[in-house]
Amino acid sequence: MKSTLHKIEVFILAVAVLAILYVANQQYSSSLLNEIKRSNTLNVITRNSPTTYYVGPNGPTGFEYELAKQFADFLGVELNIVVQNEFHQILPTIVNEKTHIGAAGITHTKQREAYVDFGPEYTKVVSQVAFKSGQNKPKNIVDLQGKRVAVVKGSSHAQMLLDHKEFFPELEWKEYPDLTSEDLMLLTSDSLIDYTIADSNELAVTRRYFPKLRVGFNLGPEQPLAWALKKSEDSSLRKAVNKFFDKVERDGTLNHLREKYFGHVNDITPVDSHTFLKHVRERLPKYENLFKEAAIEFDQDWRFLAAVSYQESLWNSNAVSPTGVKGLMMLTRETAKDLKIKNRVDPHTSVIGGTEYFLSMHGKIPSRIGEPDRTWMALAAYNVGFGHLEDARVITQRAGDDPDLWMDVRKYLPLLSNKKWYEKTRHGYARGKEPVVYVQNIRNYFDLLVWLENKGELYDIVAQN
Repeated sequence: MKSTLHKIEVFILAVAVLAILYVANQQYSSSLLNEIKRSNTLNVITRNSPTTYYVGPNGPTGFEYELAKQFADFLGVELNIVVQNEFHQILPTIVNEKTHIGAAGITHTKQREAYVDFGPEYTKVVSQVAFKSGQNKPKNIVDLQGKRVAVVKGSSHAQMLLDHKEFFPELEWKEYPDLTSEDLMLLTSDSLIDYTIADSNELAVTRRYFPKLRVGFNLGPEQPLAWALKKSEDSSLRKAVNKFFDKVERDGTLNHLREKYFGHVNDITPVDSHTFLKHVRERLPKYENLFKEAAIEFDQDWRFLAAVSYQESLWNSNAVSPTGVKGLMMLTRETAKDLKIKNRVDPHTSVIGGTEYFLSMHGKIPSRIGEPDRTWMALAAYNVGFGHLEDARVITQRAGDDPDLWMDVRKYLPLLSNKKWYEKTRHGYARGKEPVVYVQNIRNYFDLLVWLENKGELYDIVAQN
């Protein structure tokens, strides 16, 4: 009898254990992360802007896009991008389970915590009031009263204004559901509104396109940017996001992306940007086809070649420097001789020669160095010489930094003009800061040309600047 009861107890216990394991397995197999892996698709909602997602020369690109693509690769699934340019619709789309993650330059605020979860912060921004140069600079919230103020509907900026209105009841503004932050900055630049509010990273990027924009004051403290996820007891996706960000923070990927998209935007002044846009209108049309022909012949982006040429000569085919370099691509006599170029001021041969010379520098850079770092280093070599670039890379490595990353090498290039350092190098003295400025300028000019052409307004927008 006791033996029978014992067997029954064991049987019941076994059934209970199996039931628990079955339920646990069902919960695991039906987790959101498992569903994503089973469907082989990660749905990410974003918006079209220079700081998040846009179509570049080689297809989709942008800080948020690249980060999302790397997360999809981390999970071993395909990335599906959902573009929603009406910002106020992004978080509701996440809440309604129509997408998995919001990666759209979303500030992590207390108000938003009520209906979405956030991943780790990956940068901080501050809300800044933008105004047009020539207007009175706003210094505080009082200066916004009685003015035409506009913000994006559903943005953290709208919430900040609402918070301020409690203490400044005369404060008024309009919220636009179908306009982007970039649109509102253009309206500000064109004096169609007095002020708009934008995140500091977006304003820094966009000021290159609208050089009449200025920063008035910071509307509030720094706020973190983070991915948004649907609130849920199922934490599987959130844990995967946390694990991913821990990885890219530790291995330097996040820093590399920050440098790639934002490391150069503050290196161009409004005056430089204004002059560039003026020359796009007045000088570029004369040489545009030459850049396009060379781009086809050498499998390059014509806007990149145009950006290099602008940095070299301001698109002046008769340009001559005090050191004797000439033409659109400012070739030296020795380089022209090596390339069998007889007339350095002939626009066609100058563009062809400059492209060939750049590619020769690119070919010397170790192939293990990934893009865009390899291109930035090739440009630095184009400017200062390959030997001096190698000296800077050696110094970089000895200092414990990565000689294969432009963001590291550019820190050490200026040391080549310091006797303490150049005496220890193979190739000696060089004006090491010049190639850093050179590369950063070209990156900005290239961004401007890509942005203008993507807008389909290469010569329309520039007429306003």
